[in-house]
Amino acid sequence: MGGGHIMTRKDYDTDHLVELLRGFRKRYPWLEVILEPGSAFTWRTGDLITSVVDIVRNDGVQTAIVDVSFACHMPDTLEMPYKPAITEALGDEPVMGMPTYRLGGNSCLSGDYMGDWSFDAPLQEGQRLTLEDMNHYTTVKTNMFNGIQHPAIVFCDLNGDCAYLRQFTYEDYKNRMS
Repeated sequence: MGGGHIMTRKDYDTDHLVELLRGFRKRYPWLEVILEPGSAFTWRTGDLITSVVDIVRNDGVQTAIVDVSFACHMPDTLEMPYKPAITEALGDEPVMGMPTYRLGGNSCLSGDYMGDWSFDAPLQEGQRLTLEDMNHYTTVKTNMFNGIQHPAIVFCDLNGDCAYLRQFTYEDYKNRMS
């Protein structure tokens, strides 16, 4: 059975899920029931940290160009109705009267942008933004369109000590082509 069950979430009704699965198994005893845990395996295990590279203003829309790509690093945001929370934003929806930006990715793809978020102050070049809970797709569904480099995978412990687990280079892209 498909994923999407975030059974590791604190308020998930696991007893109800077990009851449903037992009932299904009872009705169809000849089937082997396999529940793919989906994002439950990586729920809240990794954020995608990005930096603002430039601010572009066009026809009243402010676009913050960031150094990640929605098309390359988080295609799930374009393929399904998934809009990541941004720690530094005022919520998931724009707030009237507050500095509001569309985020644009760093590829040449014209559709490499995502939604609008508001902030308590205007964004600045170099400012870091934290796209929360992106590990579940960012690590498995990425691509290197036109050589766009993948973000590094970094592990930070509870003391704040961080270690790079994997860094990507142009060679990774080049080796995919051969």
